[in-house]
Amino acid sequence: MLDAIPDGEPHPWLYRLTRSYPSRPGKALRPALCLAAAGAFGGRPEDAMPAAVSIELLHNAFLVHDDIVDGSLRRRGHATLSAEFGTALALNAGDALAVLSNRVLRHYAHKLDRDLGDRLQSEFEVMALRTLEGQATELGWRHDDVRDLTPEHYLDLIMHKTCWYTSIHPLRVGALLGSGGTADLRPMVRFGFHLGAAFQIQDDLLNLEGDEREYGKEIDGDLFEGKRTLPLIHLAAEATGADRKIVDRYLGLDRSQRTSDLVEEVRSLLDTYGSIEYTRAYAQGIADTAYDTFEEAFAAAEPGPDVDFIRALIPYMLGRRS
Repeated sequence: MLDAIPDGEPHPWLYRLTRSYPSRPGKALRPALCLAAAGAFGGRPEDAMPAAVSIELLHNAFLVHDDIVDGSLRRRGHATLSAEFGTALALNAGDALAVLSNRVLRHYAHKLDRDLGDRLQSEFEVMALRTLEGQATELGWRHDDVRDLTPEHYLDLIMHKTCWYTSIHPLRVGALLGSGGTADLRPMVRFGFHLGAAFQIQDDLLNLEGDEREYGKEIDGDLFEGKRTLPLIHLAAEATGADRKIVDRYLGLDRSQRTSDLVEEVRSLLDTYGSIEYTRAYAQGIADTAYDTFEEAFAAAEPGPDVDFIRALIPYMLGRRS
């Protein structure tokens, strides 16, 4: 993937930064899903590799921008670009990663049959818009202090913000390219949603109770940011009396106004009201449904290690520690 990123000038202010996140150890979940889906539908790794690289470059662009928006300090065990180099240089590096992602995609699409190339580019456009819509919704909830949210609101949010580009898109693109355009991509939406939802809910839990060295990001960062995660949505619905006043006060503050003491108090309430256990059980239900949707999505796939790998990701999503 680093071969797709220039290494010339201005190196200290652009290309050193764009290479930073892709050079750090990560899960590479999205490109792995894309390559495995291609293999499951009869393709070779080279059939989907450029698309997989494009997906991972765009993922890193999103990470850089997310860290700026959230004021995050840690990413993959090191300082975020915005914390180390400031907002302006980090934002520019994130923009560059998005442009490089599009360049890789465009060059590859032009080598394909015209219809297949157009479908590939259309998949990327839909994914990018769905992701931006989800990001806007999450930011809008915080900006307008939206409350009275339900798990259904949360699932709709992560369908757009997380699932589409984390799992649905890589699966659809891999199947599209591996089959040469013949695979039915519709079942990938349901399976990709359940797989991605399990991933995101586990991420919510890791942010509250993970090991920072394994997790790679600061613990309780979501609480400082006021993100409407599933545990927090449950707490806001269940808290009563004086506890409800604490939660209401917390929700109405900006990140800069949320003290460590207040965040610790809210974190304690998540345990008191069973919000952690509720979320863990909810995640298990999502994962259980993923097995059924997996069978539908890969009914026409070729049995083998690629299909086995994708199925094994279902329990992995709930067991991961980073």
